Amino acid sequence: MITFVIFLLNKNEYLIMENVKALLEQTALEQIENNIFRGQSHDVGSPHIFGGQILAQALHAASHTVPTDRIAHSFHGYFILPGDLTKPVVFEVERIRDGGSFTTRRIVAIQNGKAIFNSSASFQLRQEGLSHQMEMPKDVPAPDTLVDDRIIGEQYKEFIPKSLRKFLEIPRPIEFRPVEIFDYFKPESLPPFRNVWIRARGKMNDDIRDHQKVLAYASDYNLLSTSILPHQHEVNMPQLQMASLDHAMWFHREFRADEWLLYAIDSPSSSNARGFTRGNFFTPEGDLVASVVQEGMIRKRRKK
Repeated sequence: MITFVIFLLNKNEYLIMENVKALLEQTALEQIENNIFRGQSHDVGSPHIFGGQILAQALHAASHTVPTDRIAHSFHGYFILPGDLTKPVVFEVERIRDGGSFTTRRIVAIQNGKAIFNSSASFQLRQEGLSHQMEMPKDVPAPDTLVDDRIIGEQYKEFIPKSLRKFLEIPRPIEFRPVEIFDYFKPESLPPFRNVWIRARGKMNDDIRDHQKVLAYASDYNLLSTSILPHQHEVNMPQLQMASLDHAMWFHREFRADEWLLYAIDSPSSSNARGFTRGNFFTPEGDLVASVVQEGMIRKRRKK
């Protein structure tokens, strides 16, 4: 699925988000009270707030209530209601526990007095321990041998719905270089897996919390669409209504979001109008740095 990031400032004015510096600035939060924060929204071409934005901002809100020597190791959230792009989001953080090694927070994102997203995050002191990991997918081409998906999107421009074409030329803060090139507009059944190299555009500071925030934002791309691949002979992307239902993320090792990471995604199951997907992030050297799971709603659009 091709999406392009722009900021909604008002009805007629949009600001281009062309690098990671703009992403960090525009997803930053204003602290209203000790445990209450407010964030603004931006548009990625969908009618509602992009899930990656809420994930990044909720994690960011929680991290502001935790000592800097503790970093996030897991994050679990449920998308409850669609977010309104034209209104700010308020994040309320509940300090569940401050333990000797682990710190737990609950975060609720609110609009119009209603929860639109509910999540929990756990933070940990850096500690030594046993270590092992699964292997990185074999024979994956290096990112410098692949093409930015914006260039690929340009090649398919004439087949993309008119409502998406206006976003083709807009820069994004995350660069995506897919290994497998899929055409979501042709009725061809394909195995439910994909590999995408990702990297933030621009240089970042060394604060691991910012790198986790950017990776949380990027993790919502390419996931749910992977569960569509085996069913393209039955239905294509424009015919579907899709929405993230829940999202969980684990940070295993430290990394840099402004350096290439391989996002290896698969979809073990799809049933009852839901698709289930998993993803692992690897460095080019093969280190597994983070893992993601997500379930989302996938159903045919109702005829008007």
